[in-house]
Amino acid sequence: MILRHVGITVTDAEESLKFYRDLLGFKVVRIMDESGKHIDNFSALSGVKVKTIKLRDKNGGMIELLQYYSHPKAAEERDISCIGCSHFALTVSNLDFLLDEMNRMGYIINSSAQYSPDKKVKLTFCKDPDGTLIELVEELG
Repeated sequence: MILRHVGITVTDAEESLKFYRDLLGFKVVRIMDESGKHIDNFSALSGVKVKTIKLRDKNGGMIELLQYYSHPKAAEERDISCIGCSHFALTVSNLDFLLDEMNRMGYIINSSAQYSPDKKVKLTFCKDPDGTLIELVEELG
């Protein structure tokens, strides 16, 4: 089995592209407006209209941003202890630089970068524009 992608529902695709593409460096693979019986069937919804944006990192990992025009919902405040997918992690090359950029742009960072007990990584958690929790990890060799 191979992980295909991580889907992230967003309220504003353009704002999310600023975060995932412009700040984190994901490359857009495909942008589509989708609807129809097949989407209704597998999503267990009716009358779905959704913009999907597939993005790829430099190693082939993919995320999919989904902005539902037909079924918008407010983001719910979740913390890491909630049942279900709590977060996903990204390996970054220069965590301190990225955190400076995120601070400058007003994104939420949980704490300054912390070293793991074995000193092999430096990490922290941040939130995307809709509050999705992301672990940022810099491997230290």
